[in-house]
Amino acid sequence: MIIRWTYAFVDRPAARLPEARAFWAAVTGTRPSEPRGEQGEFMTLLPDAGEGADACVKLQGVAEGDGGAHLDLCAEDVGQLAGAARELGADLVADHGDWAVLRSPAGQLFCAVRRHDETVRPPVVAGSRLDQVCLDIPPSAYAAESDFWAALTGWERLRGSRPEFEVLRPPTGLPVRILLQRLDDGRPASAHLDLACADVAEVRARHEELGAVAVHHGPHWSVMRDPAGGIYCLTGRDPQTGALPGH
Repeated sequence: MIIRWTYAFVDRPAARLPEARAFWAAVTGTRPSEPRGEQGEFMTLLPDAGEGADACVKLQGVAEGDGGAHLDLCAEDVGQLAGAARELGADLVADHGDWAVLRSPAGQLFCAVRRHDETVRPPVVAGSRLDQVCLDIPPSAYAAESDFWAALTGWERLRGSRPEFEVLRPPTGLPVRILLQRLDDGRPASAHLDLACADVAEVRARHEELGAVAVHHGPHWSVMRDPAGGIYCLTGRDPQTGALPGH
């Protein structure tokens, strides 16, 4: 297995990064690291040191657009991972030596980065866990994109709760899984974050107290907008396993 750890990235406009930092630190029970990068655009959300857990969520302030989300895939050999991605149809956007930015066949950005001995995923916080990056894919690109991510990760590929969903479930211990969603229209590929919630209504109320706004409700999920304007979802899944009730 090439992939040894995963990070979910919260991408938000740079001007809204303070709001994103406060909100996502609160809902994940973490503290933000010192900013990194030429513009101070990167931060890591650090679990409490006493928990013995490793980080799996980061923030990025983007200069253009509304942001969204992306994945960092961690490996012992970045070149090997980036090379495998390119052989499967990804484009290399930027090579920084110990990390590389790539674009999937459908146009979703992601990064190959060096692993730093991460092994223990953060605990459930207040009945929820940020555990999934959902890739929103236009219909014309869905089959090829789904095959790309399944081949690149080598993770177990499962049918989702609805016909438009597939799940890539990582090996036990990795903190972030991938949900592939086939869109109804042809808008460009994008990504958003999902939190597994023991009780969606209870978690939604807590997030609203922290400044989020409910946008739409489904049978077992709520679409939310965070204080920085980004869309994410609360889903009625087991925060420990990521599985839907009864599965």
